[in-house]
Amino acid sequence: MPDSTVAVLKTQPRSVVLDYQRVMDMAGVDDALPRDKDTLIKLNLSWTKYFPACSSQPWQFEGVVRTLLSKGFSPSQLLPVENRTVVTDPLKGCQNNLWNPVLRHYGLGFTPLNQADWETYRFESELLKLNDIFPDGIEIPTLFKGRSIVHLPTVKTHGHSVTTGAIKNAFGGLLKEVRHYAHKHIHEVLVDLLYMQRELHPAVFSVMDGTVCGDGAGPRTMVPKIKGYILAGADSVAIDAVAAKMMGFDPFSIDYLRMAHERELGCADVSKIKIAGEDVSGVNFGFKTAKSFVIWGDQMLRKGPLRFMEKAALHSPLVAWAPLASNIYHDFLWYPLIGRKRIREFDKTEWGRLFDSYRRPTRPSGAPASSQVATANVH
Repeated sequence: MPDSTVAVLKTQPRSVVLDYQRVMDMAGVDDALPRDKDTLIKLNLSWTKYFPACSSQPWQFEGVVRTLLSKGFSPSQLLPVENRTVVTDPLKGCQNNLWNPVLRHYGLGFTPLNQADWETYRFESELLKLNDIFPDGIEIPTLFKGRSIVHLPTVKTHGHSVTTGAIKNAFGGLLKEVRHYAHKHIHEVLVDLLYMQRELHPAVFSVMDGTVCGDGAGPRTMVPKIKGYILAGADSVAIDAVAAKMMGFDPFSIDYLRMAHERELGCADVSKIKIAGEDVSGVNFGFKTAKSFVIWGDQMLRKGPLRFMEKAALHSPLVAWAPLASNIYHDFLWYPLIGRKRIREFDKTEWGRLFDSYRRPTRPSGAPASSQVATANVH
């Protein structure tokens, strides 16, 4: 099992970039990531559009990149990546979520995985579900083999998996666009991803942003909640368990965490996880997982009373209706009618102003952000 230390820090906009180095140091990044290995930076894109807490934040990305460069990694060793889904575009998402200014400033490239080479990989581990879902073989990005990986999730809920974090961030990297077929058995698939990463990567490290968290119908149609925390650790199960506990969930009530713990793929028992930094034993955000209209409909077809229609609706040429319906609902109904109001509220906060600062060409500088910002909360 990996070292089950999770570092947690309370932060603020004027220091968050530098605080990312502090939290990574406290989590043992020096021992976790070998300097002689190229390292993938797996960003998290849950929506092509920007929505607070939905995808990796630019200050999170900058903090991680700046830290790794300061540790002796060269820009050519750091490989930021993200994949396409049937409803997201990594290149447009990179632009809308303001990752591009960080890439430009630190001289890094960006690899959309849908444009990378993929190959069928035969895993030695006895996977729970993925071999059944993909009987012709599991395809993975060729560049993932033998490289370390750093995951950049955010603290948020998820209608399919209750919570989402470091483990599920691999879902968007190791599986192709058709990974939505795995939603029916999402908890078993998330355990499979841990087995797969253990075979592929010499090291796995996660850095999670909880400065702005997502409550409710995640991973997109959420209520942003400003909490001001950042987390890091080499045990994906442990960091997800701590984040779940902070959100108000019992980690063992979440199937993928319980199953991963039982298989010794990581530690989900918070009482046995060494938490460095902040004392979060009394932290409870009181989050509740809800299901968006799209996720509710998906589950009705895959596991609910409409499952007799699953094959025709989701596993045939007719499946094109599903991403179309999702895009209409999310991008043309929910986002303009509900999302924009929540974004306007977020824009008035100190974190909203920090996000906006990344639009300036000179913003990513490795220095703390300006402290001359207003303080507010989004609820």
